[in-house]
Amino acid sequence: MALVYGLTGSIGMGKSAVASMFEKMGVPVFDADAQVHIMQGPGGKALPAIESRFPGTTGPAGLDRAKMAGIVLAHPHERKALEAIIHPMVHAERRKFLRRTRSRPFVILDIPLLFELHGERKLDGVIVVSAPAWKQRKRVLARPGMTAAKFRHILKLQMPDALKRQKADHIIDTGTTFHRTRAQVRALIPCLMGKAGGY
Repeated sequence: MALVYGLTGSIGMGKSAVASMFEKMGVPVFDADAQVHIMQGPGGKALPAIESRFPGTTGPAGLDRAKMAGIVLAHPHERKALEAIIHPMVHAERRKFLRRTRSRPFVILDIPLLFELHGERKLDGVIVVSAPAWKQRKRVLARPGMTAAKFRHILKLQMPDALKRQKADHIIDTGTTFHRTRAQVRALIPCLMGKAGGY
């Protein structure tokens, strides 16, 4: 069985870039966010259940994210209802991924809210992607449609970066250059491979 490591980090920390580096270096990566986008996209398997619970929020283009965001921001308890639809579906896809990759030495699960959902308990280790707060803020506020208020709201839903770093088994610092970040990823792979017994 492959060892299973979680990859996580707060918004704007560069987690997706690090996940992509692992993939390009041949490590199987399960991207929970990508699965959610597929499920909520055109013809996605989550759409019927979402439409049933939140009428008028889906259409031929998939989930109307702006409309859903408005509902969740106005009624925070509705987030739980949406998660109750999505999370079991993501878990099912993750199980399929783990079955497909079980002969590999190790795999990575890219899970944004790993600690918030207590997902670390079932893993062999956790890799946290981190950067200085000023750099995180700069990256996030550069995103289309992002505001300081939205950023503050998202941060409130996420475990503080300092606490994630404390809980991490390994930390990738993205506050540096792309090449230095990639070098950290490249150096970590043999370490994780060694724990898995190599190929």
